[in-house]
Amino acid sequence: MAVVLSMAAHAGLAAVVLLAAFGDEAFEMAVEPPVIPVSLVRPAPLPPPAPLPRGDAEPAPRAAAPSARPTRAAPTEVVPLLTAVTTAPAPMPSVGDAELAGARGAGAGAGGGEGGEGAACDMVRRLQGALRRDPEVRTAAAEAHRALGRDGRAVLVWNGEWLQSPGQAGKGLAGVRQAIALEVAFAPEACRAEPMRGLVVLALADGPAAPRLALGAAAWRWTDLLGARRR
Repeated sequence: MAVVLSMAAHAGLAAVVLLAAFGDEAFEMAVEPPVIPVSLVRPAPLPPPAPLPRGDAEPAPRAAAPSARPTRAAPTEVVPLLTAVTTAPAPMPSVGDAELAGARGAGAGAGGGEGGEGAACDMVRRLQGALRRDPEVRTAAAEAHRALGRDGRAVLVWNGEWLQSPGQAGKGLAGVRQAIALEVAFAPEACRAEPMRGLVVLALADGPAAPRLALGAAAWRWTDLLGARRR
């Protein structure tokens, strides 16, 4: 026991001497924890993604599901559809044999001449000859005659005013109105002023089946064909 107490006393004495010599530094050195070394290392970069093989396509984006269509209520009223109504073409103006029975033809004028100052006039023959010499008029009259579909009838072109035939843009058969107006305008004054009654008929060829044109009114003059007032 004496030895133990002696060693403890010496150890305490040594501790007192150390504290007196080194102070707080000796205490900090006695209690300082050991230093652990630490090193920082940069991580290696990740490798790039491998390319897709040729012929392979990226998957298409998935289409959104279609939304449900709203249901429509049945209409309470049914609107009828209007259909175009096809109207029959207007018939060709014409006159029959009964109306042509008293019609004046070429050669019925006094003296049967071409007419002139102081001479008898035959305006029907004058107009008929002019129309026969016009190929456009002959063609138009032949087509109009075929459109009638009946023999013995004449195409009516003027009955106090010029009539519009089906398929024609203006009034009067194609070329006929112009040819007649031109011939009347250059006729002698006495012939243009000749009073007329009823129809006259102009045959564009010889024979019973030849195309014929008719014009006239109850009482008229040749100048009426030009649109002039009657005297």
